Amino acid sequence: MAEQSAEKKYGRETALIVGAGDGLSAALCRLFAGEGMAVALAARNHAKLAGLCDATGGRAYGCDATQADDVTRLFAAVEGDLSFPDVVVYNPSARVRGPIDTLDPEDVRRALTVTAFGGFLVGQAAARGMGSRGSGSILFTGASASVKGFAKSAPFAMGKFALRGLAESMARELQPQNIHVAHFVIDGGITKPDDPRTADHGPDGLLQSDEIAKTYLHAHRQHRSAWTFEFTLRPWTEKF
Repeated sequence: MAEQSAEKKYGRETALIVGAGDGLSAALCRLFAGEGMAVALAARNHAKLAGLCDATGGRAYGCDATQADDVTRLFAAVEGDLSFPDVVVYNPSARVRGPIDTLDPEDVRRALTVTAFGGFLVGQAAARGMGSRGSGSILFTGASASVKGFAKSAPFAMGKFALRGLAESMARELQPQNIHVAHFVIDGGITKPDDPRTADHGPDGLLQSDEIAKTYLHAHRQHRSAWTFEFTLRPWTEKF
């Protein structure tokens, strides 16, 4: 991890997870809180995060990540209540499926705005504050669609390809400023409680949110002499 961030080893780091809900973001919240971090959770419907906040001590904020003013207010509020984030995770995405000739253009526009443009707004806000401080981690959640477009899933591939391009460009620009930018290709299904897919995939045949979260924490903790830009996570049964 970067030297200046390491100075907070005995202080309290702040993590901001944008696009919070069940699954991976909840696992990240639990892990970060367990590491002693102050955790801020952002979602359009932040009321749904009450139980997670009660369980972890996290703080919930309302934010539409596709709106620049909302993102600006979010970072200001988190900095005022806690501190400027040491690690920011961008987790939202929107998926629209269907044959290319039947897709509704407005639905596609909304999906791209959530998946890619929101990532730009959050990444920009994180970079501004971390650049002033000279340290931090910005982590983007991708998918199989970040690197391969599937039939009848063009909007998802468009958004995730764009998010990956954003992350790579930011990494090249910001890593010399001591800011670690990483992109995570989640290649496979993420299991849920009582998931009926378990029978088809077998033991550990689906990704587990708590295990994915450990890799995000590892990225944040990496020493800057050996930073990783891209992590690909897939279960042992996944074909690639």
